Amino acid sequence: MNMTKVLKPAEVTRDWHLIDAEGKTFGRILTDVATLLRGKHKPSFTPNVDCGDYVVIINAEKAKFSGVKLEEKEYFTHSGYFGSTKSKKLGDMLENHTEKLYMRAMRGMLPKTKLGKQMIKKMKVYAGSEHPHTAQINKGA
Repeated sequence: MNMTKVLKPAEVTRDWHLIDAEGKTFGRILTDVATLLRGKHKPSFTPNVDCGDYVVIINAEKAKFSGVKLEEKEYFTHSGYFGSTKSKKLGDMLENHTEKLYMRAMRGMLPKTKLGKQMIKKMKVYAGSEHPHTAQINKGA
């Protein structure tokens, strides 16, 4: 009888993936990235081990949004004090805090545990087309 092999954290091999967000829909990009970060695209996927790959997203500010989300969708923050609720529009966050917008959206697609925090650290987001990870990406290709 064949037994399913369980992957140990020391046995994980990680690749680097480059994703160009220009002209692609925001949510579709993030679902693909979540699959890569979680490691579900690998045949050796183990749910309790961080077996995902590194992901570099370039041209993050050129992603498409459908409908009137840029003007109407809001993100809220609260410090815990009375009356400290602040809101930012999606368009403003895309302009000024692109990396934070991607991180916040990705956080909802990953496990809400220490493992999820470890996975999200492997995602690198850059608003423009320049990034400092060319050596790792070329080595993996």
